[in-house]
Amino acid sequence: MTLTNTQFPINLGAYKPLALNPTNATLTDEQREILRGNIQLCRDAIVLFTATGAARGVGGHTGGPYDTVPEVMILDAFFRGAADKFVPIFFDEAGHRAATQYLMATLQGELDAEQLLHYREAHFALPGHPELKLTPGVKFSTGRLGHIWPYVNGVVLANPGKVVFCLGSDGSQQEGNDAEAARLAVAQHLNVKLIIDDNDVTIAGHPSKYLPGFTVAKTLEGHGLKILEGDGEDLDDLYRRLCEAVNTPGPIALVNKRPMCPGIEGLEGSIHGHDVISVDLAIKYLESRGHTAAVECLKNIEKPKQSYTFVGSGDKWGANRNVFGEAVVDVLSRMSEAERKQSVKVIDSDLEGSCGLKKIHDTYPEIFISSGIMERGNFSAAAGFGMEEGKQGIFATFSAFLEMCISEITMARLNYSNVLCHFSHAGIDDMADNTCHFGINNMFADNGLDDGQATQLFFPADINQMKACVEAVFFEPGLRFIFSTRSKVPNILDSNGNDFFGGDYKFTPGKDEVIREGTQGYIISFGDALYRAVDAVERLKQEGLDVGLINKPTLNAIDEEAIAKIGKAPFVLVVEAFNRRTGLGSRFGSWLLERGFTPKYAHLGTHKEGCGGLWEQYPHQGIDPVSIINKVKDLVK
Repeated sequence: MTLTNTQFPINLGAYKPLALNPTNATLTDEQREILRGNIQLCRDAIVLFTATGAARGVGGHTGGPYDTVPEVMILDAFFRGAADKFVPIFFDEAGHRAATQYLMATLQGELDAEQLLHYREAHFALPGHPELKLTPGVKFSTGRLGHIWPYVNGVVLANPGKVVFCLGSDGSQQEGNDAEAARLAVAQHLNVKLIIDDNDVTIAGHPSKYLPGFTVAKTLEGHGLKILEGDGEDLDDLYRRLCEAVNTPGPIALVNKRPMCPGIEGLEGSIHGHDVISVDLAIKYLESRGHTAAVECLKNIEKPKQSYTFVGSGDKWGANRNVFGEAVVDVLSRMSEAERKQSVKVIDSDLEGSCGLKKIHDTYPEIFISSGIMERGNFSAAAGFGMEEGKQGIFATFSAFLEMCISEITMARLNYSNVLCHFSHAGIDDMADNTCHFGINNMFADNGLDDGQATQLFFPADINQMKACVEAVFFEPGLRFIFSTRSKVPNILDSNGNDFFGGDYKFTPGKDEVIREGTQGYIISFGDALYRAVDAVERLKQEGLDVGLINKPTLNAIDEEAIAKIGKAPFVLVVEAFNRRTGLGSRFGSWLLERGFTPKYAHLGTHKEGCGGLWEQYPHQGIDPVSIINKVKDLVK
């Protein structure tokens, strides 16, 4: 693929491919100047095309890839100058640093430069976490934070005699996976070289403050790695340390100290640099660099809008992930300070702003623990606190990370712990990070035995039901999982146009709810799929098809009264954003058959890799209203 610059407003043709041999640890003046020029060019490009994500509302993570450009430029030069020494892949355990992979694919001629301007946009194959076989030039799937180093150990084993690099971060090093990877690397003397961007910034704060006592260098040194620590912005020292790492057998960690987003006014050293740069700051930066065309490009981007008008729901859109925290605060406010301190402990995993816990932190800091990116350990700590009757552990993170906590969930259940869990970002909606961040295997949480402690899974449909759900289950014993989406959801209306979950509505765990009656069949749905199903049902009724709709907010409980009603219908269609293989639909058919019911049965759910973007994920999976309508029409033929 030929590198083109006709539409990308920064001249990437100015990149000067450089070949460096790590046996020479000193840069010449010419090599240094070429590196500096390449570094600045790539940093400018990253600011531009990640800011297009901000302009379109799809996010983008600027700071990580921007920070690590110097080491990536040196690695690129190593791969050109001594190819036989290396596995030439920029493995990265911070999966959100997608911009690095896309930019390098472009500079290596495998991805058109113009495509970078569609960063994280739907159907442009540039999702928030790179995926192998999706994007030209991408050589591995980064997956979730902190999962790549153990994988890279295996790559080293498969390539004896070669050096393999793994770009790391102080955030990803907090994951327990990395401790295990370090032990294996040292024990087997693996030729893996970690290059860690240690900028003391993660999503919710500064590790030096919320994890005092933890340092990347000392931790890895304790595992037995050789540590080469230095200033990541000192090009000569960085190059010297990289050469030393390559020429020294065995596992080595380069710990590069630098502020987040060095040189970007308004972001340097700030936690806000972790995510995407704002359009205003990007414009200010690009103007200072003289990139007039790039500035005009950003100014001319229009944020796409969802044009579909949903019927059956109102115009009060709210974020259930934030309402969870507000609802918990309401419950806590009715307790005395002494009761709160004695009976409740909230443990965050660097996602308080994303999971609604910030409201609790701000209101009742005395019961709140700001912890690191350590989902397994933090969940278990919450469970341990909740082991005693009357005590309540509260834990929250993204739904995709529920899969990481299955063993800990089992241990909590075996110890009869009381944990109220909030797993946000469930399903696929608004998920530009794409497949590895889909929260679609949430039913895995219900993995206990019939005679063990009950596990309850809840997925409220709107903010009214979220509040009612938290109120109803807060003091119940055992493990309770409440799910919410990244996206906002509208208020569900009854057939008279009033809030279905408003007024004197009370949430009853285990109870299914008839949203619309119907004689020709029933759709079963929940969460953010419900308002889409309401829309489909209303439109089908307008066409003369009398289809009903059941909300199933308790996902893993059988409501015998409701299933008897549903089972007598001509057809049953389960619609969900969960995985078709593991979601509600994979169980519901069996529940019907076990009770002797044999309606026509169908199931729509997430079943293929994502497409990037936001709401576009729903039609991509065939679970949007139009797809639901078409499936119902097939069933009633």
